[in-house]
Amino acid sequence: MENQENNYLKAKERVKELKEFYNHLFTFIVVNIFLAGVNYYSNEWEYPWFLWVTGGWGIGLIFDALKAFQVNPMFNKDWEERKIKSFMEEEEKQKWE
Repeated sequence: MENQENNYLKAKERVKELKEFYNHLFTFIVVNIFLAGVNYYSNEWEYPWFLWVTGGWGIGLIFDALKAFQVNPMFNKDWEERKIKSFMEEEEKQKWE
């Protein structure tokens, strides 16, 4: 029963991460389309300044995507749990020495 509850909580956390990523992506698209429109109507692409915003924000969005889709296996939740257990075991060994 406890394992099932633990799996549910992990799944709920993953859904939350994906939802946050999709909200971030939607906001990114809407705001950058708006900024591109402002850029076009203010100087007709003489200087595409909105690309600086899009590029900078896009870097953050890429990191959010990597986290949401767990592309980097080294630093995902499982890695964190393994490291915590490892440090706890190390601490326990030092107590008995």
